[in-house]
Amino acid sequence: MAPARLADEVAERIRHFIVSEEVAEGARLPSERDLAARLGASRPVVSQALRTLSLMGLVEIRRGSGAYVLRRPEAMVTASLDLMLELDDASLDHLMELRLWLETLGVRGAASRLPALTVAQRAEVITALDRLEAVAGEPSEWIAADTVFHATLVRGCGNPYAGAVYESVHTAIVSYELNAWVRRDSLPAWLRDSDPTAQIALHKPIADAVLAKDPERAARAVLEHHAVMLEHVRAAQRSVTRPRGARAARATARR
Repeated sequence: MAPARLADEVAERIRHFIVSEEVAEGARLPSERDLAARLGASRPVVSQALRTLSLMGLVEIRRGSGAYVLRRPEAMVTASLDLMLELDDASLDHLMELRLWLETLGVRGAASRLPALTVAQRAEVITALDRLEAVAGEPSEWIAADTVFHATLVRGCGNPYAGAVYESVHTAIVSYELNAWVRRDSLPAWLRDSDPTAQIALHKPIADAVLAKDPERAARAVLEHHAVMLEHVRAAQRSVTRPRGARAARATARR
């Protein structure tokens, strides 16, 4: 099995382990060495699988400390988005557009819903933002917190299907955007050298607008975030040098 596919399988098995062993949110997972022995996989594959789970906002990787359960896995929409991107890079533009639509609709809905967000739901938004601010400047921890932040806001609209579809689309995009980090633990320059203040300035207005029940301001803040994310995705596209022939050969092999 190809290393990437093996890592995806191990990631799914770690997800199952979290559920079956009832590992609580905030709990530390076994070490990479222990997980490798338990799952019959190599440590590099386990490490790659944990980075994949981090993109999903399920695991937080703390340098020098280990991997911690950020939130327990939920039933998520299963789609062949990664395969679509692998076979046709041009489809990334459509996926980015879909992400923008979904997040815009989500934050509009969260800001204007009736009945309004409950005290508990508002607390979830604040907690997600607080976590984001706490790890600003720590790339590995930021990656997971960022997914949780955006997913929390979209789920605030009250439609679980919108939340599930959004998470699948968001995860597929950041997986592409941060492919080098997942595969080789190599951060892109924009994340490695990012300004923590600028990171928060891009995200806080979205949460503030939702909490202020201002759907138009929330939508504008999402659009500003989208413009910056689009730049990062374009940088990832430029770094991909896969020849079309190799991509077509993989497509043929999958048929």
